[in-house]
Amino acid sequence: MAVNLAKGQKVSLTKNNPGLKNIIVGLGWNIDSSAASTAFDLDASAFLLNSEGRVSEPKDFVFYGNLSHPSGAVMHKGGSPKGVGFADNAKIKINLSLIPAFVVRIAFTATIYEADEKNQTFSQVSNAYIRIYNEQTNEELLRYNLSEDFSVETAVVFGELYKNNGEWKFNAMGNGSGGGLAALCGNYGVEVG
Repeated sequence: MAVNLAKGQKVSLTKNNPGLKNIIVGLGWNIDSSAASTAFDLDASAFLLNSEGRVSEPKDFVFYGNLSHPSGAVMHKGGSPKGVGFADNAKIKINLSLIPAFVVRIAFTATIYEADEKNQTFSQVSNAYIRIYNEQTNEELLRYNLSEDFSVETAVVFGELYKNNGEWKFNAMGNGSGGGLAALCGNYGVEVG
């Protein structure tokens, strides 16, 4: 049975699921009908972070331009960025056993593509969530429904997987910011060309 999380709540994934190896991180959202007439495109990303909260190399940033990490630990499986046709708008596959030792956190984010040019923000997005399920059994392990009323934000960190005392845990975050993907990349140490 899935655990429903509140903002800021943390839960262990591996403590109650010994042997858990392959998980899917699903992110979902709806575009409000008032915004649906314009080209609205959300992109999910995963940042594999070291102990300093930064990516060690550009390849540690998995997104639409780099669909898999060289280790095989993280693979972006695509989805429906416009909010139609899939239960999850984006899926990211994680193999916990292949995550490199230097990676202590993986941040899962969504950003609005060309938000400033199109005058779009997360105020036009509703029913956003992140969930994690066991790839082998399809059992949903946890879900966090973002309940914030975003206004000017163009990027949101939905949550993070993190390693603590040998266990993989999840932190429900729901933190929004301006500046879109470029700002998130700057925060996590990815150089944007």
